[in-house]
Amino acid sequence: MAKTAAPKRRKLAAAKAHDLATLVKYSAGSIVSRTLAENKAGTLTLFAFDADQGLSEHSAPYDAVVQVLDGAVELIIGGKTVRAEAGKLVVMPANIPHAVKATTRFKMLLTMLRAKP
Repeated sequence: MAKTAAPKRRKLAAAKAHDLATLVKYSAGSIVSRTLAENKAGTLTLFAFDADQGLSEHSAPYDAVVQVLDGAVELIIGGKTVRAEAGKLVVMPANIPHAVKATTRFKMLLTMLRAKP
């Protein structure tokens, strides 16, 4: 019996332009996330943070790229504060502790790069 390939874990329609800012909505006092795509190479996850919401310090075994779509954020990466607003991109290196704090409501696209260099 032939093996069937595992389905790709795509969450959005292919070959279509998507407006990222509308794919996740703000929720008062909360953080909302939506996984857009996931496979062995990595994940694309869209987040909407209400003002003053955040993620406590943690690390990941892979590089992660934050693309700020709306608002402003303060990232602490390896003890260094990095402020970013809409249109900015920040790389968070693998195995370096980082934290996220929304200085205003903000949305970001997080790209996790699982492939090892």
